[in-house]
Amino acid sequence: MSENPFYRLAPFIKEFIYKNRWETLREAQVDACRVLFETPNHLLIASGTASGKTEAAFFPALTELYERPSDSVGILYIAPLKALINDQFTRLNDLLREGGIPVWHWHGDVPQAEKTKLMQKPSGVLQITPESLEGLLMNRPNAIPALFNDLRFIVIDEVHAFMGGDRGIQVLSQLARISRMAGCSPRRIGLSATLSDYESVTKWLAAGTRQPVEISAPQGGRKLRLSVEHFSFPDARDEKGAEQLELARQSYFDYIYDYTHLKKALIFTNSRTDAESAILEMRRIAAKRGERDVFHVHHGSISALLREETEAALRQGPGPAVAAATLTLELGIDLGELERVIQLGAPYSCASFVQRLGRSGRRGDAASEMIFVTPEEEDEEAQLPARMPWSLLRAIAVIELYVREKWVEPLAVRKLPVGLLYHQTMSILKSMGEAEPDDLKEAVLSLPSFREVAPEDYDDFLTYLLGMGQIEKMEEGSLLIGLAGEKIVNNFRFYAVFKDDEEHVVYNGTEEIGSITTVPPPGYCFTLAGKLWKVEEVDNRHKAVYVKTSRGKVDTLWLGAGGDVHTRIMTKIREVLGDTALYPYLAPSAAARLERARRLAKESGLLERSVLPAGGDSMFILPWAGSRQFRTLERLLKNNLKGKLNLRSIVPMEPYYMVVAGKTDAETLEAEILAESAATADPLGLLAPDEAPYLGKYDEFIPHDLLRKAFSLDGLDLPGLLEVLKQWRRPR
Repeated sequence: MSENPFYRLAPFIKEFIYKNRWETLREAQVDACRVLFETPNHLLIASGTASGKTEAAFFPALTELYERPSDSVGILYIAPLKALINDQFTRLNDLLREGGIPVWHWHGDVPQAEKTKLMQKPSGVLQITPESLEGLLMNRPNAIPALFNDLRFIVIDEVHAFMGGDRGIQVLSQLARISRMAGCSPRRIGLSATLSDYESVTKWLAAGTRQPVEISAPQGGRKLRLSVEHFSFPDARDEKGAEQLELARQSYFDYIYDYTHLKKALIFTNSRTDAESAILEMRRIAAKRGERDVFHVHHGSISALLREETEAALRQGPGPAVAAATLTLELGIDLGELERVIQLGAPYSCASFVQRLGRSGRRGDAASEMIFVTPEEEDEEAQLPARMPWSLLRAIAVIELYVREKWVEPLAVRKLPVGLLYHQTMSILKSMGEAEPDDLKEAVLSLPSFREVAPEDYDDFLTYLLGMGQIEKMEEGSLLIGLAGEKIVNNFRFYAVFKDDEEHVVYNGTEEIGSITTVPPPGYCFTLAGKLWKVEEVDNRHKAVYVKTSRGKVDTLWLGAGGDVHTRIMTKIREVLGDTALYPYLAPSAAARLERARRLAKESGLLERSVLPAGGDSMFILPWAGSRQFRTLERLLKNNLKGKLNLRSIVPMEPYYMVVAGKTDAETLEAEILAESAATADPLGLLAPDEAPYLGKYDEFIPHDLLRKAFSLDGLDLPGLLEVLKQWRRPR
């Protein structure tokens, strides 16, 4: 812009900047003003955490609404989490109070009275989750034109959280449906702190529109303070071993306690179970030492009230305050001046590492700080690959890839999202009431994510739904939701395209604590919200569990596996093991454990060959491949080579190694893997004839042949596996 963009902003925004004593606009904010004031283009703001991305998007967009008020909702803000919406709602309310622009938020915890006010006079800014937006499009189609006919901007926060999964396909479908139903052409603004692959993101952001996407990606340097500590838990084979294990566990939890209990701190874990057990131990240590209980738990199965209390303690309270969390606090919620972030174990991705690291150092010149604490159950008699400290190695790999190379996983979009094909077909048909088959086909296949679906495949799909009673055909030929379909579509769970286990709500008296997926019988104990409870009554009809406080044992009440790992991380782990480099962020215990692992890798030949004898008729396969390529290799072995080589068993330890047993040797097995993969041109060749695996929540409603095609494209990665196997052929 020819002039300072500050002078172009609305008066109430200038006043906000004065009050907050900002001396200048940040680079992303200047870029956003230029793009949104001077061009008709979409915008991707890809800058670090606490870099002012939200203000960059809203300052120019709100200025337009101030200068030219909209006749409907003017800005639609879509976020992946209710907590993020609540956080941004508070921030925007403060900003907009002086500007006379209303801000609304809409999700399951918002009172109906507030939603009614918006419907009566659509205006200002609407903040919403994809699930609530789906409910609007399905159940209130007649209200969509009034709500969005003058929609100017759509802000999509945490773009990376949507793009790589089914929710991203859902969001793109929703944006196209809004434009079609309301006759609007809003500009799109994507926000993210964890991007390196801009091409795929801009393509996604512009899908279904004609405008290009401009990118604002300031590369401001940030001070980092990283350290990695390692704890080994010995195998408790006898009484002495049990004593040593208990001492090691005590040392591990004491370390976490000592580094957090006097600060405002976040403890990130990779599972709800780990978050619960960590806080339970923190509270036990506090009680033993006679110190304050400042500990909280934050994850998707904790009640909304308790989650909000945790956020308030971290953001507003005097401190200290410590919360163990999963990804629910990973995304862009501003928790204020956190002093420390601890990661138990290692993140599965660089993207997750960047998000979690960004929770600290958000004020002034403070450094972003993270302490990795990697526990390992050591057993010197275990099989060779099991003696590798995989969590420690993964921590080093993600640090090296991001800090040294600024690498973050590229975002992959599903090629044939058939589960979403069902979901959007039923959602659109529900909103239309009834539709001619050709009209329904046009409405669905014109959405950006389904343009690769062949028309004949869609015809077969509709025939399949008719046969299942999901849809019905009237005498005159039009389609409507069938009886079987109504049971699916009319359930609130239909709004979500991600898999969600059916949970029982846990009550202590009348207070809601949270929810669990595995329900113990009365008299048994479990942990939730970092406390122990004993089951008094289970009401299966109303999905409720009534409890009282307890001092009993801990049980695991959530199902779930770890995240996917990219091939680049596995390759980096291999490089770390084969290198002699010293890493200054490793504590002495971690450095010593890495040195032992390197020595073992060299002595065993683990880095020289990918298939190794394991004693008897067993072999190890270490493909050094990402999760998707690992699963492709596993399928190649089970479906194509098991019978041919008389393999007795194939046991995957994803994504690190497999244990294979059978009447062959390591050299033959390696040669056969290379030959079979080279001869397999079509990934469908890795599926048994009657096999049609599910990838998503609604895949059960997809015809067999179409489901097989989708799995071969999106569940497997034969080209990626072939790239990995090229490394097997390198000179040794």
